[in-house]
Amino acid sequence: MASKDKTQEDLHVLMVSLSGQGHINPLLRLGKSLLARGLHVTLATTELVYHRIFKSSTANAAATVPTSITTNGIEIIFFPDGFGNSPNKGNYDSYMEHIGKFGPVNLSNIIKNHFLNTSKKLACIINNPFVPWVADVAASYNIPCACLWIQPCALYAIYYRFYNNLNEFPTLENPSMSVKLPGLPLLQPQDLPSFVLPSNPFGSMPKVLAEMLQHMKKLKWVLANSFYELEKDVIDSMAELCPITTVGPLVPPSLLGEDENEDVGIEMWKPQDSCMEWLSHQPPSSVIYVSFGSLIVFTAKQLESIAKALKNSNKPFLWVIKNKEGEEGVPLPEGFVEESKEQGMVVPWCPQTKVLSHPAIACFLTHCGWNSMLEAITTGTPMIAWPQWTDQPTNAKLISDVFRLGVRLTPGSDGFVATEEVERAFEQVFAAEEFKRNASELKRAARAAVAHRGLSDRNIQSFVDEIISGKLDA
Repeated sequence: MASKDKTQEDLHVLMVSLSGQGHINPLLRLGKSLLARGLHVTLATTELVYHRIFKSSTANAAATVPTSITTNGIEIIFFPDGFGNSPNKGNYDSYMEHIGKFGPVNLSNIIKNHFLNTSKKLACIINNPFVPWVADVAASYNIPCACLWIQPCALYAIYYRFYNNLNEFPTLENPSMSVKLPGLPLLQPQDLPSFVLPSNPFGSMPKVLAEMLQHMKKLKWVLANSFYELEKDVIDSMAELCPITTVGPLVPPSLLGEDENEDVGIEMWKPQDSCMEWLSHQPPSSVIYVSFGSLIVFTAKQLESIAKALKNSNKPFLWVIKNKEGEEGVPLPEGFVEESKEQGMVVPWCPQTKVLSHPAIACFLTHCGWNSMLEAITTGTPMIAWPQWTDQPTNAKLISDVFRLGVRLTPGSDGFVATEEVERAFEQVFAAEEFKRNASELKRAARAAVAHRGLSDRNIQSFVDEIISGKLDA
C-alpha cells in the first residue's frame, strides 16, 4: 500500500450504490485501488445488503442493522430504503421513485454524521448512473462528485446522445429506423438499449438516466468499468463531447492472474462448488457454460428449447438456473436432469469466476450483463449472446460485431428462440477459430490495462492525484 503523507492522511472518498451485486462490486474494486493509493474509502448502500450478505454470514450478527461495518479496509454504511428486507422488485418504477425521494435525505445524514461532524475530510463522492441524486447532495455540501459508469462506454455514448437530443432514434411514428453514431456500427432497433425505445415499459429508468446525462456539469469525472483497447473508437468519439475515462476492467483479481483472496467483491447468493469437481473431469475447451444471471426468468417452453439444444449438442454442459425468490426446484423439462446426468450438470448458482477460468470451458451462453461479459473477456472465453433488456441488446451487438467474440441468437417474431437456433450457435462458436483468437488478444489487453503503468492504472492514479491536490473542486 502506498505510504500516506500529511496532505492525504485524512482524505476520504464516499461511494454510493443501490443494493445490486452488479452495482456494488465494481465500486468496491475501484475502492480497493483507491485504498491502496492511500485514501480512506467508505461505501454507503441500502440495509438490504446487510440482511442478504453480512447478517447471514456472521454468526453473531446483530438483530438490528449496525450503523456500519468494515470489511477489507472499506467501511460500509447502511441506510434504509423504506422497503425493509425484501423490496418489491416486481414494482421497479415504484422502488426507483421511492429511493429517489428518501435516498438524498439518508445520504445527507451520512455526510453530516460520519464526516462533517468529525475530523474526517470528505474529498470526493462517487456514484453510479442509477443514483443520480447523489450529485445534487454532493453539490449542496460543495463536495466534488464523480460517476463510475458500470455499463460499456458504448451505452454511455448512446444514452448521452439520446437524452441530449443529438441524434435521431426510433419513435412511435418510425419504430424501425436504424441509428448511426460515431464509433459504433449501424444500430438497428434490436441493437439499442430497451430504455431508448418507444416500447420501453419502465417509466422511472429514463428519468434516472436523463437526470444524470442532461446535467453532466454536476460531475467532475466519469470513470468507466471498461478498458481503452476494448472500446477505443467509441471512447474517442466522446472525447470532445463529454469524455469518459477507463479504470477497468474492475473484475475479481483471480481473473487477472492475481490472488483470489484479494477480492473485495460480495456474493448475494451461495455458489454450489460441486461443479468445480465435475469440471475437473471434462476435456479442455469442451464445456458449454450457460447462465442468465439472477433476474432472467424463461417460460417452460423456452427452457425446453434450451434443454433440447444442450442435449443434442453432445457436448458437456454446466447450466446455472437461479430459482425465483421463495421458489424451490428447477423448472426444467421432466426427466431432463436424470437423462443428461452423464453429459451435463445443473446447479442453482456457481462460482462464476472460477468456472470461466477453468480450462474445460469452451464458451459462455449469456444474457449479456456487463459484469459477466467482462469476466468472460478477461478469461478469454467466446460467448453466445442471448440479450433480454436494458443494456443487453447493445452488449450483444458488441459481442458479435465489434469485439468479434461470438454470435448472437436470433429469436422469432414472437421472441421465442428455437432449439435449432441454439444448436446453430453452438456449432458456429465451436468451429470459429476467430473467436478464440480475438478472445485471447482481449484477455491480454485487459491484463495490460490494469497492470502497473497500464492505461487504466494510470487513469486511476490521475484521479487520485487530483483528489489529493484539491483540483477536483466542486
